[in-house]
Parts: sequence; structure tokens; C-alpha cells
Amino acid sequence: MPSARSRAARPRRIRHALAAGLAAAAVLITSACGGPARPDTDTATAYRITDKTPAATGNLDSFTWSLFAEPTTIDYAYSFDYPPNQILANVCESLLRWNPDLTTSPNLAASYANPTPTTWVYQIRPGVRFHDGTALTADDVVASLRRNLDPATASVWANPFRNVQSVDRTGPMEVTVTLAKPDSTFNKYLAASPGTVESAATLAKSGKDYGNPQTGVNCTGPFSFESWTSGQSLTLKRFDDYWNPELKAKAGRAKFVFLADPTTRVNAFQSGEVDGGWMVPPNAYDQLRAGQAGTLYFGRNTSVADEVVGNLKGPLGDARVRQALLMAIDRKGIVKAGAGGVGEVAGSLVTDNLWSEAPAATREGLLKDVPNYPYDPAKAKALAAEAGVNGQKIVIATSPLDSQTTIITQAVAQAATAIGLKPQIDSVSAEKYTTLFTDAAAREGIDLFLTFWYTSITDPLDMYGSLQTGAFSNYGNWSHPAFDAAVDRAVGAYDPAEHAAANAEAQKIALRELPWLPLYTQPVSVFLGKRITGVQPSIAYLYYPWAAEIGAKG
Repeated sequence: MPSARSRAARPRRIRHALAAGLAAAAVLITSACGGPARPDTDTATAYRITDKTPAATGNLDSFTWSLFAEPTTIDYAYSFDYPPNQILANVCESLLRWNPDLTTSPNLAASYANPTPTTWVYQIRPGVRFHDGTALTADDVVASLRRNLDPATASVWANPFRNVQSVDRTGPMEVTVTLAKPDSTFNKYLAASPGTVESAATLAKSGKDYGNPQTGVNCTGPFSFESWTSGQSLTLKRFDDYWNPELKAKAGRAKFVFLADPTTRVNAFQSGEVDGGWMVPPNAYDQLRAGQAGTLYFGRNTSVADEVVGNLKGPLGDARVRQALLMAIDRKGIVKAGAGGVGEVAGSLVTDNLWSEAPAATREGLLKDVPNYPYDPAKAKALAAEAGVNGQKIVIATSPLDSQTTIITQAVAQAATAIGLKPQIDSVSAEKYTTLFTDAAAREGIDLFLTFWYTSITDPLDMYGSLQTGAFSNYGNWSHPAFDAAVDRAVGAYDPAEHAAANAEAQKIALRELPWLPLYTQPVSVFLGKRITGVQPSIAYLYYPWAAEIGAKG
């Protein structure tokens, strides 16, 4: 969650955007999208959310897992993308744990307290050992967290620490974090990569080589780093001295193979060459369901497919035109044709499950308090005409490397035409598309571009904070004082009712003004071959040790 004007927001949101943009464009597949998905019987293929696949009946010597891309590093300070995070989730651990049901619980911190609005105190779990056999201490926690504060590190997770004044050892196994002002999400982020703990000695010894293929990492998770063959695979080995018996790895080894081409991945699933993988290409859903190679599952997610309005100086600068465009987009058709029918039209920029901590009254009132944009091309055209639309050109950037991205782009262009605009599709390379999220100059002349935006905590503020004035990921430089004020109130509010009310106010403004256009949500997808079972399908796989639960199928 970025601050309104914090430069520290930049590194984290760069990687956040890459995770969303690259998963859709650069690697030929869809990112895992959606929340607590519900089948739309008018447009969607029947599917159901699975909380947990059948429990394993025994251990395995090893299993093989597909990744759509090779990580550039497994240094937790630079890992904010699907490939490195789904590996690190099984090797490194955080002070808290984000569970598959999207709740948070103690982890390397056996307990924690918030004695004042600006103080968090963590009691470090005794008896935990790093993979090299050394014991976890408070000093290791301090060194690991402070890396995110160090400008020399330039951590992609600097933003969650933007309000941190100090991180200190205040007892033999106690760490205290002091904030400059109350921050309702700081502690929540410690269940994701910002709370990762590495050996202080390893960090000092490895230096800039930390997390590379030769050095790897030395953490406390159920698996340890074993080897990394660049361009081919990365292998983890079960850590027999792991502290938590409930998550002790059932497989001796987990081998991650890098398969960028989606057809190659699907063929590997069907042949049994690989045992499983996250983020299944939607156009293969029916094929995998009909086959005998394994089972396709869907799970909880927190992401939404959005069209980002990158230029508020052109025709889309008028909120009425943005509203008209959203009403003219056949979003149900996109779900059916582009997402394999698995998903639902998004009524917000966040998924429903992010409101789980809000009081019931707030949750019930959310749908009543936000604007709704049902598909209505005639009404959309009239609203656009009222706003002065009369053949103006807009540029839609895309990288048509997968069918879903192409379908979305065509649908948006069709809608733009329907309301009287003249859309021009600018098809660019995957590398150039990525720069739209990192370089303002690359967005010059671009009115719209697609992202799949997920959150790393169970809080709408992770999304809405990214749209504050000056936030790095506020790509169109949208600014709304009342929205900024609502986000600031949510940041400072620890009380669930106050926090939810401020979030709800920010959501109402964002959906009225539409700096981004929400399209649809889609559940996490995972394929398990005939040999394996035990996974809990959930976006939490980016931080939860999901591979430890994989074992033999009875």
C-alpha cells in the first residue's frame, strides 16, 4: 500500500505491476485472477472453489512443478512476482503467515502485541534453526527487516516500511518496531515477503550475491535451497530439522522447471513430465478437465483484471467518458471468451474477500453504496455524447501474446467505437509493454493498458492506496483530495469499523471516478497430476509453504 507521496512506494510497485502485466502479456498466459468466485450461470462454465484438495496418503521422493518463467533472483527484497515468490514461500518464512483462507496467524513470531498505536512488539519463536543449522535470534530478525529500510538495498518492499522509524532488538528474543505514525497495514504485510527472516550472517557473507543461482538463500522453511541450473530448473530439498511438524515437507525434493510456452506446459501436464503447476492457461481448462492426466482445481484469489487509464489529459479525462466506456464493454463476453467462462464481472477494483475483517453492516452496505455499470451500449453512447465525444482518437496498448489479452483488447476497442471514439490498438513487444508500468515516458500517448492486479494482504487498502496522489502505481496521475483523505484515514485506523468505513469511502470515489476500469475476476487455477495431492488452492501460495503439503495420492 503506497503512501500518498512517498518515493519509497516506487520500488515495490514496479515489481507489483510487473507481476500483473508480465503474467498476462510476457509469458503467454493469464495471471491468476479473482476472489471468491461465483459461477454466473448466464455466461460462465460451471466451476467451484476448492479449499483443499484430498489429503496426501504418504510421502514422495520428489515431484516436478512448472513455472512460466525463470526468476531473476530469489532474494526476498527483490521478489514480487509469481515465479520467485512461489519458490520462496517454501524456503523462507516471515514473522507472520498468510494462510490459504486469507487469514493471518503467528509464524516465526510466536506472538505479537501493539501496546501503542506506533509500537509493534514481536516475541521471536525459540527452537527454530536456519538451513545451515544455526539458531534463529532476534538479531536475524532485525537485520532482515532493516534491509527493507536501507536505500542501498532498494527493496521492492520498501513501501510497507515507509512509516517505520526503527527496528530494534529489545530482548533476547524480542524485536520492537517503532512507527512515525499509526499504520493499520504494517503488521499485515509481515505475513508476506516484507516479514521474511534470513540469517544475518548469511546476508553479511553473501552481500550482493545473495539469492543468485550460485549462492541461493539460507532460511528456515520446510525446504532448503539445493541447486539452480540457469535456464532449466531450480531444486529444493526437504529440511529435516524444520520446526513446525504440521508443515513438515512430505516430498524429499521439489523441482521447479521453467516452461515459458503455455502449450509446452499443458503438454507436460498431460504427459506426466511435470506433476503440476499454478496459473493454468484458460484456453486449456476444458482440455485438462476432459483428460485423464490429473485434476484442475480453482481457489481463492484477490486480483482483478483492469484497464488502466494512463492518460487523463485526452478524451478519457472526463469521468463521464470513462463511465460510458465501462458500460459499453461486454465484460460477460470477455469472461466467456477470454477466461474460459471461469470468472465473473468485477463490480469493484478489489475482490469481495478483502472485506472479511469489516463489520457485517459495512459488508452488507458496500454494494448499495457504489456505482454500478451494467452493459448498456445505448446508454453509454448517450452519456459519451453528452460529454462531447465525437470521433476523438484513443490509443490502447497491448502485447497480443495470448488469446485472453487479445480478446480483452478487441472488446475494449469495440466498446470505444460504440461510444463514438476512434480506438487505435498499439501492439508492442512484451519488454516494451512492461515499461508502461515502470517508465512514465513510455506511457506518453497511451490512453489505456491492461493489468491483472492482486493484493498481498487481506485489505482493500493494498489496492486503493496505490491510487493516491503521487503513488508510483497511479499511472495516470489521477488526483482526488477526498479520496486521498479517505485512504489516509484508513491507514491510521486500527478499529475495524473505522478502517472499513474509510476504505468504503475510498472505494465509492474510485468507482465513481474510474481511474482504472474493473473488468472481471477469476479464481486461482492449479493442476495436479495423478501422482500428487494435498495443495490448498489460494493466492496465498505466493507466501504460504504450499509445496510442503504435497504428497502421494492414494
